[in-house]
Amino acid sequence: MSVPSGVVVVGASAAGLATAEALRRKGYRGEVSVVGAEPHLPYDRPPLSKQVLSGAWAPERARLRTEEALAGLRAEFVLGDPAVALDAAARTVRTASGRVLGGDAVVVATGLRARRLPGQDGLSGVHVLRTLDDALALRAELRESVRLVVAGEGVLGAEIAATARGLGAEVTMAGPQPAPLAAQLGPMVADLLAGLHAERGVALRLGTGVTGLTGQDGRVTGVRLGTGEVLPADVVVVAIGAEPATGWLAGSGLRVADGVVCDSRCRAAEGVYAVGDVARWEHATLGSLRLENRTNAVEQALAVADNILGAERHYSPVPYFWTDQFDARIHVYGLPSAAAEVSVVEGDPAGRRFVALYREDGRVTGVLGWNMPKQARLRRQELVEALTPAL
Repeated sequence: MSVPSGVVVVGASAAGLATAEALRRKGYRGEVSVVGAEPHLPYDRPPLSKQVLSGAWAPERARLRTEEALAGLRAEFVLGDPAVALDAAARTVRTASGRVLGGDAVVVATGLRARRLPGQDGLSGVHVLRTLDDALALRAELRESVRLVVAGEGVLGAEIAATARGLGAEVTMAGPQPAPLAAQLGPMVADLLAGLHAERGVALRLGTGVTGLTGQDGRVTGVRLGTGEVLPADVVVVAIGAEPATGWLAGSGLRVADGVVCDSRCRAAEGVYAVGDVARWEHATLGSLRLENRTNAVEQALAVADNILGAERHYSPVPYFWTDQFDARIHVYGLPSAAAEVSVVEGDPAGRRFVALYREDGRVTGVLGWNMPKQARLRRQELVEALTPAL
């Protein structure tokens, strides 16, 4: 395989930037273009629901690199001009302004798009949190005693609830799971999270789904549950998950199925790769996989850069994410689930400082550390060993 003379990276967040940086670190001297839908320089997303939303960080602090560092990449950043079409065979990308960029390789790194509730776009006071502008718009409405309903009890919803409660808002979390992150982490950890949120003053209305919103004079007034009950609200955050941002790939020739479908090398077609939240690839031991987390965005970018430059590198990481909620810092390795058998191997859940192993069919499938990051990282090796035989 010859080294491409030009690479077009579509997506200017962590995965896209990491791809461009990895190419340069590995000695690539060809042209690199990075296309971003937002006008902002690349920034980090995990702080949006925490430090940026709370006001502890100015927006500029979330930037991934300084302007000087970006200039040193010798890459063209095309910002505020989203990609609207890809011709995979020709490896050309067309943007909303009509510009066409081409290269010998194209990297799709367009991330996720937040899901919305029916009718929410017609009401003020209803927010999603995916971008820096989303975080700043929500922050402007959060104040002491404001009634906030968070529709969604996953990682993002729980983090937003914790941050808003810390700002003095009256927070209610609603969603179909019996406790926060129950489907991901199982009942033991989810119940501990529910207890933590309740202790800190978050009202939990869990176990029934959110079906819609109520409003008056164009402003949201409440959240309707599946039971018919309406939770009064001055502000609502919809955190019911996200879907891969692949609409712009219609007619591209790429296969899309809950993400851009790739092989084990993160290759979607000849000369076309996908990286980060939008990529669904073949993991050597875990099968078809798509991960939505910051760590994967960077690690996968390294593998994609290697393969663009001619390597035949299979990408088979140990999945990892973390979440901060109030004083709990939770690190998760592997793919734990509610169906797994959970055993505490260090610490004590009662003291909210422990490490737990998840097992299914006798194999370790996950490691979770609650305020024990070092110990969880050491236990990660048991997960690596569980994956190794099939590699």
